[in-house]
Amino acid sequence: MSEIKPKSFWRKPEGITGAIVLGGIVIGVGLLVNAFWTALLSFASGGTIPLVVTLLALGTVIFMALDSKTRNLFWYMYKSSMRWITGLFIQIDPIGILKSYVDDLKGNLKKMNKQVNQLRGQMHKLLEMITNNKKAIQSNITLAQKAKANNKQSQVILKSRKAGRLKESNVKLEDLYRKMEVLYRVLSKMYENSEILVEDIQDQVMVKEQERKAIRASHSAIKSAMNIIKGDSDKRAMFDQALEAVADDVSQKVGEMERFMDMSENFMNSVDLQNGVFEEEGLKMLEKWENEGTSLLLGEEKVTLLEQANDDEDVLDLNAPIKRPEKVERGNQYDSLFD
Repeated sequence: MSEIKPKSFWRKPEGITGAIVLGGIVIGVGLLVNAFWTALLSFASGGTIPLVVTLLALGTVIFMALDSKTRNLFWYMYKSSMRWITGLFIQIDPIGILKSYVDDLKGNLKKMNKQVNQLRGQMHKLLEMITNNKKAIQSNITLAQKAKANNKQSQVILKSRKAGRLKESNVKLEDLYRKMEVLYRVLSKMYENSEILVEDIQDQVMVKEQERKAIRASHSAIKSAMNIIKGDSDKRAMFDQALEAVADDVSQKVGEMERFMDMSENFMNSVDLQNGVFEEEGLKMLEKWENEGTSLLLGEEKVTLLEQANDDEDVLDLNAPIKRPEKVERGNQYDSLFD
């Protein structure tokens, strides 16, 4: 969580609205100045009083531009206005966004559970094919040895070649099984971690929604503006910033989860166990994921899972149920953001 960096205003949805409005203001002011420039010059040169008024107006603008407290106040008012306008059209409230992510995650968990079960079925079939091939290899080797003893050279060649083809087939099938094992281990761990994520988000939404109401009741917009003028930190703004950081982190994790599920589905659809063939593209996609950096959902566990999948001594139990997170007392992964 220490690596989470809050988005700047311009990278948020309200920032896009703000950029459009700011662009409109700049163009509008430019057009007005251009249209009334002659009139402004005429007014400023119309005597002492008009000149003083013009200088006072210009001085006020310069003071506002140079005074940090005034700038911060106008920046706060501008951001608040853009946020209000943007909120009329799209969901930008972090609490509402987190609630929608909970629904997305629950739907993804059901889909992921189905994928794991389908993958488990394919792996059982693949293991059966590998085992049957091994039996056939041994049978053909035995028959080749008998044919050699009986001096039947044609049978020796025939059975030996058949055993060789089956060995080559098993090398490919065993490699495919290892890739499937990576998928299985990762999907299972993602499922477990996503259940924890859902639980953490639900806890945060339940608690922070009440806290937010209390903070907003005691920290009105006017009080927040006064804090900005004084140069003090605004508790209301900091709380919302922490909520937005949670929403951004969950967004990335949900995105990673859905991308991996899509990749897994494409990989499994490319495998034709009946004919013992599979597309190389599916393997390349999986290998690309393996070589990518640390996973947000898996963390350092990604490396461990890959090592387990490639360890011949660490045999995967396909009959074991998907591991569920234990109901034990543990800290919420997002609590540190609100300290």
